[in-house]
Amino acid sequence: MHAARLRRGEDIARVRAEGVARNDKLFSLRALPSDQPTVRVAVAASRAVGGAVKRNRARRRVREALRVALSARPSVTMGADLVLMARPAAFDAPAADLRGAIVRELDRVLR
Repeated sequence: MHAARLRRGEDIARVRAEGVARNDKLFSLRALPSDQPTVRVAVAASRAVGGAVKRNRARRRVREALRVALSARPSVTMGADLVLMARPAAFDAPAADLRGAIVRELDRVLR
């Protein structure tokens, strides 16, 4: 399954305000079910992660783990909008741990 990017600020604000929150030591996830058949995703990292290089790397790592997790899932019957906020631990966590945490949280929000 391919995840589209969630780009509009209004959409991201709506997900953050109305979505279900799931927290992990590596990231924070907000999910809001949608009537669209696709999963749209926004990945962000605050300055708490570090400088621009660290924030960009944390976002890339989370985005890649999410891509692998979504492609490994059987087809999702419902669409959702997701906002993932990378935490400082996401910068240097093992890729398998990051993938495992994302799969675990996706299973909880995309039923």
